[in-house]
Amino acid sequence: MSSPRSTPANRPSWLRLLLIVAAVAVLAAAAAGAWYLFLRPAAPPEVALAAVPTAAPTDEATDTPASEEPAAAASAALAASDVVTAGLDGTWTVDQSIGSFSDFSSSFVGYRVTEELVGIGTAAAVGRTPDVTGSLTLAGSTIAEASFEADLTTLQSDSGMRDGQLGRQGLETDTYPTATFVLAEPIELDAVPAAGEAIAATAVGDLTLHGVTQRVEITLEAQLSNGVVTVVGSLPVAFGDYGMTAPESMRVLSIDENGTMEFQLQFTQG
Repeated sequence: MSSPRSTPANRPSWLRLLLIVAAVAVLAAAAAGAWYLFLRPAAPPEVALAAVPTAAPTDEATDTPASEEPAAAASAALAASDVVTAGLDGTWTVDQSIGSFSDFSSSFVGYRVTEELVGIGTAAAVGRTPDVTGSLTLAGSTIAEASFEADLTTLQSDSGMRDGQLGRQGLETDTYPTATFVLAEPIELDAVPAAGEAIAATAVGDLTLHGVTQRVEITLEAQLSNGVVTVVGSLPVAFGDYGMTAPESMRVLSIDENGTMEFQLQFTQG
């Protein structure tokens, strides 16, 4: 026995269901775009010397609580001054106890790249990791040696999806987990750094990224304060120079073929 023919009255309302699904998808996309544009945190600003260490290493060395009497605080300040005036020569090491990664006052290495997202437009993608180690050697007004290593597997941006993709695309951190920089030529400063004085310099060295090593020149700024030397800098990076291709995603219309490596390092002596 054949089934009765569908009529407008008893035909399943598949068209209505399809329209509802499409409307929900459009609303979801619009909501995602609104979240990205208005609710997500703004991309962190470019590196600069404005960030100040949240703690001086002399505080920990003397175990002096911030709430002690003014005389004790003055003594701690004098001790810090003695450390600085005693001489800057020697090894300065990246100190991960200085500052906080949550507000980017600590040491970090990261990237900045422009991407265009579906239904949203152009935006800056910024990822950073606090897992950086290394040191430099200062002799008078010369930085004689310096070398650093960053763990790229812990890069964090505002998107966990983006962070995961970098393990398999772009930086391919699953295969190339670290980046290194080794100074190739001494850096001659104009004078021995004075406390509170910002200085500029250029570091020539070998950057290894994505398994490829290139000789680069990085413009730096540095400042000595409270026994901590803060160094910031950035370097334009062409992905093709390091055998990388821009990551791909259904949400991403395009990504610039060039990005910026940026870093902030907090050093203490010894």
